[in-house]
Amino acid sequence: MKKNVIVTVLVLTASLFSSSTQADTKTLTLMLDWFVNPNHGPVIIAKERGYFAAQGLNVDIQEPADPSMPPKLVAANKVDLAISYQPSLIIDVAAGLPLIRSATLIASPLNTLMVLDNNNINDLSDLKGKKIGIAMAGNVEASIDTMLKTVGLNYDDVKIINVGWALSSSLASGRVDAIWGGLRNFEANQLTLEGFKAKSFFPEDYGVPHYDELIFVANANTYDKAAIIAFNKAIEQASLYIAKNPQKAWEEFAAFAPDTLNNELNKLAWNDTFMHFSAHPAAADLQRYDDYAQFMYTKKAITTQPKAQDYVLSF
Repeated sequence: MKKNVIVTVLVLTASLFSSSTQADTKTLTLMLDWFVNPNHGPVIIAKERGYFAAQGLNVDIQEPADPSMPPKLVAANKVDLAISYQPSLIIDVAAGLPLIRSATLIASPLNTLMVLDNNNINDLSDLKGKKIGIAMAGNVEASIDTMLKTVGLNYDDVKIINVGWALSSSLASGRVDAIWGGLRNFEANQLTLEGFKAKSFFPEDYGVPHYDELIFVANANTYDKAAIIAFNKAIEQASLYIAKNPQKAWEEFAAFAPDTLNNELNKLAWNDTFMHFSAHPAAADLQRYDDYAQFMYTKKAITTQPKAQDYVLSF
């Protein structure tokens, strides 16, 4: 009889403990900017190594059907967080979407103006009259015009062609002479694996202000401050782990979805990416955000100029 009572008490205690643990766990939905890839290293490592769980979080990682939708879904309270880009966030905030930057994932530009390294285009001035392929509209004109002006050209001196996400193949096939939107850690490696050598012109070297390539955004009106602080701590822990153990972290990342992640392109991209993960995701340089917003306003990419203090969280 006593034995049965003890067993019953233990079962009830375990049940109560389990219920309490579940009640203390906060579920956050996070929509990526694209399918899982090495740019998302800290997110996957934080998930797989239990850093989110240690912070009391259950992070539901989702991939978008349309890469332009994640910030809009956050603004509509359909998901809690999304990965976006600093220039895109400024455009969205200037347009009135209720979004805030909650953390930084990659704190330096990855975007490039890329050409084939075949002696046809050795300088930006060689782009006069040439075709530039882009994946999507946005801050294209402001950036390309700024870069071209450093060599005496302007946006009207080139022809812009929207090639969708076929950036590398459009450049390799000769459909376009250059691409804008190719990332220095991906498209360059992809072209190399396909037998092409690429050359990149980096926007920050040609007059475009420095910016954060990838950031996390939340709804400005409904964000959960405590949950975001916990999320940022887990991401920082993951970034630190990756910095100290890049090879081991790659193996753990690739094991998350081996059929799609464990390949040569992603391995090369990982080696060109991990050093760019923000060491302090929660921190933000408000002046740098204001400088980029001023740049976009001056170039007429936005019609109102938001202030960083109003849309950038920094804990």
